[in-house]
Amino acid sequence: MELNLFAAAAVLLVAVATFSIGFRASRLASTTQDFLVARRRVRSRRNAAAVSGEYLSAASFLGVAGLVLKDGANALWYPIGFTAGYLALLLFVAAPLRRSGAYTLPDFVEARLSSRVLRWFATVFVVFIGILYLVPQLQSAGLTISSILPMPSWFGAVLVAVLVMINVFGGGMRAITLVQAFQYWLKLCAIAVPTFVMCALFFGGGGFHGPGLAQPQSPRFTADTTVTVRTPVLLTVQEPVHLSADGTLDGAAAEGPVFWGGGTHKVDAGTTLRFTKDSPVPVVAGAPADNATWLKPVTGSQDVWATYSLMFALFLGTMGLPHVLVRFYTNPDGGAARRTTLHVMLLLSLFYLFPMLLGALSRLYVPELLVTGQTDAAVLLLPGKIASGTLGQVLGAVTAAGAFAAFLSTSSGLLVSVSGVLSTDLLPGRVRDFRVATTIASAVPLALAIVLHPSDVSMSVGLSFALAASTFCPVLVLGIWWRRLTWVGALLGMLTGGGLVLTALVLNVVSRYTGSQPPWFVVQPALVTVPIAFAVVVLGSKATKAKVPPDVNRIRLRMHAPDKLGFIRDRDVARFGTAEERARLADGRHRK
Repeated sequence: MELNLFAAAAVLLVAVATFSIGFRASRLASTTQDFLVARRRVRSRRNAAAVSGEYLSAASFLGVAGLVLKDGANALWYPIGFTAGYLALLLFVAAPLRRSGAYTLPDFVEARLSSRVLRWFATVFVVFIGILYLVPQLQSAGLTISSILPMPSWFGAVLVAVLVMINVFGGGMRAITLVQAFQYWLKLCAIAVPTFVMCALFFGGGGFHGPGLAQPQSPRFTADTTVTVRTPVLLTVQEPVHLSADGTLDGAAAEGPVFWGGGTHKVDAGTTLRFTKDSPVPVVAGAPADNATWLKPVTGSQDVWATYSLMFALFLGTMGLPHVLVRFYTNPDGGAARRTTLHVMLLLSLFYLFPMLLGALSRLYVPELLVTGQTDAAVLLLPGKIASGTLGQVLGAVTAAGAFAAFLSTSSGLLVSVSGVLSTDLLPGRVRDFRVATTIASAVPLALAIVLHPSDVSMSVGLSFALAASTFCPVLVLGIWWRRLTWVGALLGMLTGGGLVLTALVLNVVSRYTGSQPPWFVVQPALVTVPIAFAVVVLGSKATKAKVPPDVNRIRLRMHAPDKLGFIRDRDVARFGTAEERARLADGRHRK
C-alpha cells in the first residue's frame, strides 16, 4: 500500500490530541469514583456528546456506508435502529437506572435483586459483550491503517489498543469523558465536510458519467480495474462478463481470459481479477446483483423476517449495552440522564445523514469493493475516486482521521465498562485494581482481533446488540417496572437468551466453512431470542415468588421518585467514598 502522507499526518494529529486531552483530564482523577463514574458530575450536554462519541463506532463510521453500498435500501434500518434504540432507553431505563445509585450493570442487578450469584453471571455477560464489540473495532482500525500506511493490518489494531489503554489507565471514566465528547464533534466534521465537498463535485461536475443507480442493470466498473481477492469469496454474476484472471476459479487454475455466464462462481484467496471499463460488476453472494433489487427495501420472506429481527435487536439492544449504560451513571441525577438521552438522539440523527449518502456514492465510484466484499473500506477509498490529486488525498485524510477517532472513542468506552466490572467484581476495586483490569481487558480483545478473520463490522456488532437485547434488556426493563422479579427468574432468562444467541453465533461461523445458507433466525436471532428471554424471566420469577427481595418497595421508590425528594443513594460512595462522603450518605444528605 502506497503511503498517504496527508492521511498519516491526520491520524497522527488525532492520536496526539486524544492523548493530550486524556492526559490533562487524568490528572484530576485520583479515586475509584473518578475512574468508575467520573464522580457523577458530568452534565447532560457534555455527557450526550460523550455518549454519541462512544456509540458512533466503526459500525457507524465505516459499516453503515459499506452496508448501503452492498445491501442498498435494506441497510437503512441500521442507522434508524441505532438511533431509535435511545427512544426506548429514554422511555424505560435512563432516569430510573441513574436513581438506582448503581455504578456498573452487575451492581444494578445486585442492588435490585440482592443476589451475588446473579451479579457474577452479569459480570460474565458484560465482559463477553464488551469483547464481542471491541474485537471488530480493533479489526477495523487495522483496515484503516493498512489502507493509508504500508503496514500490516495488525499494526492499526495494536496502535488503537495501546493508545486507548494509556488513556483509560491514567484516568478511567473521568479522562475519557472529555476525550469522547471531543471525538464526537471530530467525527461529525470528518464525515460531514468530505460529504459536502464530494456532493458538490458530483453535481457541479455534471454528475456521474455512466449508468445511474436508477438503471435496473448491474453496477459497472468506471475504469479498467484490477481486484486482488485476499479471502475466498463466492460471487454472483447477473450479466455475462469477460475478464482476465490469475489464480484459482471454481476449483480450477486460471491464467488469462475468462468468460463468466450468469450464476455463481467461487474465487480462491490470492486470485487476481482484471475487468475492463463498463464491464458488469460481480457481487458477493447474498448481496443484490442489480440496482433494481438494490433499491428495494426487502426481497423475499426471509429478508422480511431478518429485517424485523434486526430492528428488534437494535431497538432493544441499546438498553443492554454495558458501555452505553455506564455513561448514565455519570449524570448528577435522573433528570440529567433523561436530558442526556434526548440530546443523544438529536446528535445521532445528524450524524447518520452522511454515511447513507456516502454509501450511495460508493456504488457508483467504488463498485470493485462488491467483488471482494470489503465494503467497509468505501468511506476511505471514495474521496480519491471522486476528487483527484491533492484534494482527494486531503479528503481521504479527513475521513481516515474520523474513522480513527471512531475506533478510539468506542474502544475507550468498552474498555472502561469491562475494566470497571473486572476491578470491582473480581478484584478489591482500588485504583490499582482498575489499572490491572484495564491491562487484561486490552490484551484479550487485541489477541482475538489479530487471530480471528474479520467480517462485516456492522454484522458482527449486530450480534452484540442481539446478545445485549436477549440478556440485560429483560432484566433491566422488568427490574425497573415489575415488582415481582426474582434473581432466579432473571438468571434463567439471561442464560436462556444468551445461550440462544451464542448458539446462533456458532452456527453462523460453521455455515461460513460449510458454504450453507443459514435461516434468518440464525443470522438475526433477536426476534426469537428476546421474547423467549422475557418469557423465561417472567415464568421463572412466578415460580420462585419466595425469592422476591424484602426491600423491593424501597428500591423501586428510589428508582421512580422525583430527584428533588433526595432518595438517591450512590452505591459507589458507600463502597469507595471517603469517610466524610459515607457519613453524608448515612445522614441522608445526598450530594447534588
